[in-house]
Amino acid sequence: MSDSQDRRHDPQIKVRVPVELIPEGAASPIRGATSDLSLSGCYIETIFPFPKGATLDLKLEVGTTVLIAASVVTCDPQVGNGISFLRMLPEDHEALAEYLKSVEEEQGRS
Repeated sequence: MSDSQDRRHDPQIKVRVPVELIPEGAASPIRGATSDLSLSGCYIETIFPFPKGATLDLKLEVGTTVLIAASVVTCDPQVGNGISFLRMLPEDHEALAEYLKSVEEEQGRS
């Protein structure tokens, strides 16, 4: 599957959400924020992006903590990373879906 086929199958919402990234094998998390978010991935702005293909554990703060196994799909030097979500528990998926729906509704009103 090419990048264009597997990207953007869920609508991206411009929203800053606190995130902790834990690269595979790392002892301490890296904190940041999303610049956009969907049910299948996000974009994280960072001046020290991870290499494409790196696997990460993410903790998103969306009113509750959502834990996600993820993979880096794009690397923009000194800008950030596109992240694809690989796995999350059903309750985490539901919490993220509810959060995105509430943000979409809120943004639609402004």
